Amino acid sequence: MNDFLDFNSANNQYSTPEKLNTDDIRNALLSRIDEALNYLLPQGYVQNNCFYIGDTEGNKGKSLVVQLQGDKQGSWFDFATNQGGDLFNLWAEVRNYGKNEFPKLLTEINEWLGNNPVNTKNASTAEKSSVVQKLPPMDILGKPSAEWNYLDQNNRLLAVVYRYDNDQGKQFRIWDVKSRKAKAPDIRPIYNIPGITTSKKIILVEGEKTADALIANGFTATTAMFGANAPIEKTDWSPLQGKELIIWPDNDEAGKSYAERLSKHLTNICSFISVLTPPDDKKDKWDAFDAVAENFDIRSFLNTAKSSDPKLPSFTISEFLNDETPMPEDLISPRLLTPGGLFLIGGAPKVGKSDFLINFLIHMAAGESFLGLKPPRPLRIFYLQAEIGYHYMRERIKKLKVSKETIAKASSNLVSTTNIQMILNDDGVDTVYKTIAHNFSNQKIDILCIDPIRNLFDGGAPNSSENDNNAMLFFLQNRIEKLRSMLNPDMGIILCHHTKKIKKKEVEEDPFQAFSGAGSLRSFYSSGLILHRPDELDSRINLYFELRNGSSIPRKIVEKEDNKWVELNPFGERLVRKTYGEKLDAERDRKAEVILNLIRSESLRGNLYTNNQFAEKFENKEGLGYIDSISRRISVLSTKGFIKFNRNFSELGISNIRSKYGILCVESMKFTSPDNKKINIFPTHYKSPNVGTVLEVKEPIIWPKNDEEDDV
Repeated sequence: MNDFLDFNSANNQYSTPEKLNTDDIRNALLSRIDEALNYLLPQGYVQNNCFYIGDTEGNKGKSLVVQLQGDKQGSWFDFATNQGGDLFNLWAEVRNYGKNEFPKLLTEINEWLGNNPVNTKNASTAEKSSVVQKLPPMDILGKPSAEWNYLDQNNRLLAVVYRYDNDQGKQFRIWDVKSRKAKAPDIRPIYNIPGITTSKKIILVEGEKTADALIANGFTATTAMFGANAPIEKTDWSPLQGKELIIWPDNDEAGKSYAERLSKHLTNICSFISVLTPPDDKKDKWDAFDAVAENFDIRSFLNTAKSSDPKLPSFTISEFLNDETPMPEDLISPRLLTPGGLFLIGGAPKVGKSDFLINFLIHMAAGESFLGLKPPRPLRIFYLQAEIGYHYMRERIKKLKVSKETIAKASSNLVSTTNIQMILNDDGVDTVYKTIAHNFSNQKIDILCIDPIRNLFDGGAPNSSENDNNAMLFFLQNRIEKLRSMLNPDMGIILCHHTKKIKKKEVEEDPFQAFSGAGSLRSFYSSGLILHRPDELDSRINLYFELRNGSSIPRKIVEKEDNKWVELNPFGERLVRKTYGEKLDAERDRKAEVILNLIRSESLRGNLYTNNQFAEKFENKEGLGYIDSISRRISVLSTKGFIKFNRNFSELGISNIRSKYGILCVESMKFTSPDNKKINIFPTHYKSPNVGTVLEVKEPIIWPKNDEEDDV
């Protein structure tokens, strides 16, 4: 980051034009803060009166936060770098202005605001072109003899190639729709993307005319702008991802060289590449257009294509640097699951891993965000789960607090098995493939989720274990990756795995060492997620992320409230809509009051309870919901001091209670003993709100004030 965060301390600055008033520009900029942020950082989003983005380079994420309202409007801070400033500083950081360039910065912002446009009378040609919008020019070459539209997968126009035939021979002109200029796009699309999207095998030729000849005869063909002269590194080849490609070069040295370079460049994009060699008896520059014209047996000729040289994909540093093709779209952003990636989810038993996963998959299948994790569209997902039976899966799904709209969107996109009994060996792989093909009508799926690994594990040898590195590698390479290659090379894999117990210090240092089994598993995945509950009495769960292909995602704190997962900020506040939060808070307060009164009244009847006993006793009674929900309310009440514990229950004539915490104890609690005596019960221990451990009570008669109870 540049060291200009406070422009007031900057020295050796050029004088700012008098007509530019800094305060006026700042106020104008703040009045249009939403528009300014969208202009600077279009990948960001707004939530809870804050603007979120990954960093000043514009990457997706939520590490950098900008205040949109209040006294600190325009202030920003990047939690990943511990840097921040005001809106001027942010603009400077994004646009890469140095410490002594404040006047230039101010001028640019002022021009963006529309207060001081460039004087086109005295401006240079370059300056004029940047501010004067041009219309499509009338070409001096006259009327084009042919034109070809370059469309995206949604049939939206990207560019048009015009051909002109005159005394000087054929010439081409390109109109770029985005820039509205007569030029080739900076990143050039390939031809016939709508056709490519729905086809498995593609023929690549040199020129639109040649491609059209094949398309008219039932083949899926494409070309790059300018054919063999196309700059490979400036072309977006991503529509060919996972496709079988046949390269049909013109019958000349230029065509042969182009085919060689192209096959090398596309090695890591296409699933298979082969190259045709024109017959020896064909004329110079003979191509597919000529083949169609002479009724050549094209289908038989295509079978003669030979695989490109099977070398490992390798590239020079220059090739990496010069490649400006768009990055593949995340299956789940930000970079949590990329095309062809493997996402490993782990958590200890009873942490809520399966419930979390079901909610997560439903939202991904609906194309909706879940706890800040976003798919680009509704995803087709097959959930291969081997733990939950049909009736219990049905029960879980019906308990979900998910809108009807979300369920409707996900209904046909998410297919789940129920407690299958199988091993993912060769037969198992074939069965899974056929099941997926049947459920999705042979459409490509986006995600295959396997839950858990251990129930389906096959290490390739008798008695092989998931703790064996070689066995784990065999499972990943010969089972998981085989399924990916059969179903969709770009498909994302989600694996669910158990974790072992680790100490709190170990979690802080590296939570991902908690994954059970072989260490090779961790080296294989592209991203990981650990669900960890620091305190078994606390309902809050920490989510730790590890990403190999992107910037780190900060730890999230989540909680399940009434069967709906919500994200909390570091202070325990929900990051959800205000109205919904208010409803939850009201219901939470009601449950807290019911629990406190029940503990008190039940004690008077001679009934004492531990946390688990109380939750089991009153499940679905008094409107308290399920066991987990009751336990979470007790945990919160304990943290705030409204529930404490008594470990001297043996003195009350009770010996059948086992609990490391003790019986639940509330203020003004009386116990009716077996001999019908009324005994005051005071707490012996309490839950520390700071460290979460249970400590001895020093003042058993002191309880929280009544006016604090509203915050419970």
